[in-house]
Amino acid sequence: MKSDMNNGDVVYEIDKLKKKRKAIILVHNYQRPEIQDIADFIGDSLELSRKASLTDAEVIVFCGVHFMAETASILCPDKTVLLPEINAGCPMANMITAQQLIQKKQEVPDAQVVCYINSSAEVKAESDICCTSANAVSVVKSLDKRKIIFIPDQYLGRYVAAKLKRELILWPGYCPTHVKISPEDILDKKQEYPGSVAVVHPECRPEVTAVADEVLSTGGMVRFARETKFNDIIIGTEREIVYRLKKENPRKNFIHASKYAICPNMKKIRLEHVLWALEGMKPEVKVPDDIRIRAKAAVDKMLAIN
Repeated sequence: MKSDMNNGDVVYEIDKLKKKRKAIILVHNYQRPEIQDIADFIGDSLELSRKASLTDAEVIVFCGVHFMAETASILCPDKTVLLPEINAGCPMANMITAQQLIQKKQEVPDAQVVCYINSSAEVKAESDICCTSANAVSVVKSLDKRKIIFIPDQYLGRYVAAKLKRELILWPGYCPTHVKISPEDILDKKQEYPGSVAVVHPECRPEVTAVADEVLSTGGMVRFARETKFNDIIIGTEREIVYRLKKENPRKNFIHASKYAICPNMKKIRLEHVLWALEGMKPEVKVPDDIRIRAKAAVDKMLAIN
């Protein structure tokens, strides 16, 4: 399906339909600039999870990837959750299945499972507690001294383990976008911009976080950019957050660490997809109750810590 309307016309129609449907548009920091511009709320996984649970809107249009829309459905079973492009998935989330996790739990029967929010509803349902990149350290720190299986991101898990000096059983998953950032990317940019500060995401490899000045979630990066006295800030995460940072801090200079750190799945949603979703009230993401109730228990435990 193609649209003959220009972006301004599409945005106008989206706004009309949004009011008609009593909808709210939630947008992840990695979405295209034009999608960020129509957001009622923009943020990272934790912020969007909270917003989904608190909104009184009847319809949630989630501009992100599939697991995020599932999380909204888990927290808001009485609302219609739309994912404008149903094929916008997360490769990391697809690196573990519920059956694989069940098997791992059988191998380590006394372990607790900490599940990064970047995972399917079925995997969340088999976990004890969820976490995000923003609160992973706090979540693990809150648990008792039993063994912990950390899924699916091995690099976030390594970062948490190092911070807390605690051994974790790590699943070998990773973010294909963040692993493209190299330590050389950071060091070269720091040399190019003397006096700059480098901020990277904890999904990056350990050799990258080792040469960074700060390791923060995207929400943490947004706060850091607002509060720091540094003018030149190197950003080691997906490219599109730079658009938001520049918009909110026009007097500061943001340098994207690597031209390769672009998530193709986050780019699948276009303005027309948002319009078509509101017109047809699909694609809808609905987590079945038998999975939702168990997954919600893990998400609720996470939200209670923050």
